[in-house]
Amino acid sequence: MLLAALVDAGAPLATVQGAVDAVMPESVRLEPALVSRAGMRATKVDVRRTAKDQVHRSWRDIQALLEQADLAVQVRDKARRVFQRLAEAEARVHAVAVGEVHFHEAGGWDSIADVVGVCAALDCLEVTSMSCSAVALGSGRVAASHGDLPVPVPAALEMSAGWRVLSGGVGELATPTGMALLTALSQESCDLPAMSVRAVGVGAGTTDVPSRPNVVRVVLGDRPDLSGQPDDPVLMSVLETNVDDMDPRVWPTVLASLLDAGAADAWLVPIVMKKGRPAHTLAVLTPVNRRDVLRRLIFELTSTIGVREVAVTRIALDRFWVPLPVAGGQVRLKVAHHGGEVLHATPEFDDAAEVAAERSVPVRRVLEEAVAAAEREGFVPGRPVQAGSA
Repeated sequence: MLLAALVDAGAPLATVQGAVDAVMPESVRLEPALVSRAGMRATKVDVRRTAKDQVHRSWRDIQALLEQADLAVQVRDKARRVFQRLAEAEARVHAVAVGEVHFHEAGGWDSIADVVGVCAALDCLEVTSMSCSAVALGSGRVAASHGDLPVPVPAALEMSAGWRVLSGGVGELATPTGMALLTALSQESCDLPAMSVRAVGVGAGTTDVPSRPNVVRVVLGDRPDLSGQPDDPVLMSVLETNVDDMDPRVWPTVLASLLDAGAADAWLVPIVMKKGRPAHTLAVLTPVNRRDVLRRLIFELTSTIGVREVAVTRIALDRFWVPLPVAGGQVRLKVAHHGGEVLHATPEFDDAAEVAAERSVPVRRVLEEAVAAAEREGFVPGRPVQAGSA
């Protein structure tokens, strides 16, 4: 329904189909049609299978499909974020590691087409920020691969933490794939923000409910309160707690777990508490929609009994990743830019460390090679951003 709404709002179907084909060549065909839902005009996009498909894919399988596909960097990153969000929810629901998650309904050809198609449509429409209203989850029960489940199903409910939701009616009104798209790609859960409306898209579901239009609406517009600013400020939260009774050897795993769970950043500050006790302040910068999940994780991973929260605004440079071939491996380059000009170009240290270990050479040498490769490719501070890179 979200894909159909974006197509209805102007996303070119041929471009969206091309992105889907890049991930699953000759596997599905997107077929749009105009329909009526409780008297409201809407676009419906059917995903037709054109090839035999293995339905149950793991998170690793889908990662591999996305990495191998010829996609724009920002489309791949968005799709990866959505499936990562879904994998985290499924892992918690089934008490398994994220890497062990096997998608059932969400790993099929139609769900992959939905996720990749939505991410490509947002890119085509040049959407730079996204919000969503309260989400109707539905009620009742539904048949799934794990049997007869209550609505909302466990994974959809898990992803609802930090978001405004309501029942909204009978039946499954929000699937795990839909919740993953909304919560991974939206910056906030709010009513329709102030904007100059440019387009409206209405996407239909299969069921036609006489009492209400079974549709999703997308509103595209320019935010007047943010226009003209160099970068869009994003509302975030900082979660903090003081801890004086933990083994310091545990802290690196705590920081890594919080970052893996969606924190924008996490850090420690040495402090001295009452009675001269040495301690640490744990600080976690989090998107608003992830704060409940991360707060709960702080309680699980540390010995604290309280967490304070401060609302902050973050302004971040736009950035993208460029894979750089270095002798014996590949290192990603993070390129931060503004106004069409490169401001920072930094090799990813973990990639360099991995290549260095494989080649048995110092990490410093691999980093130097990556910087030299970046200069050859023109990714140098002060240079214009290359067309098509971002």
